[in-house]
Amino acid sequence: MYTSSANTRGIQVDVSARYDAQQSVPEQGHWFFSYQITISNLSERTVQLVSRHWVITNAEGKVQTVRGAGVVGQQPSLRPNEGFQYTSGCPLDSPVGTMHGTYQMVWEDGEAFDALVAPFTLADPMAVN
Repeated sequence: MYTSSANTRGIQVDVSARYDAQQSVPEQGHWFFSYQITISNLSERTVQLVSRHWVITNAEGKVQTVRGAGVVGQQPSLRPNEGFQYTSGCPLDSPVGTMHGTYQMVWEDGEAFDALVAPFTLADPMAVN
């Protein structure tokens, strides 16, 4: 399991990623990874997650960018000391890669900012041993 953590303006983003052998077919060049994200509002203001931006890099350095509204079909609002957790996945055409990105957040007064998602590793354990 691989992890990362970042805090931007009181918005804590923790990631835990793992290889999903059941959804992977390495002999066909297909690896799948799942990741769990926990977003915690450690600030004193309510904030809403409105969109995401991911940068996914495979072992050969090929970069894929993913942008979209919300996460897992939601745009959660978090009051102070509230959290939101979700699980998602990422297909990759190599056994090792990385992901990082941002969540666009909006304070209750309308001010927007990007909360960082620190880089985390995607790796088939058989490829790194």
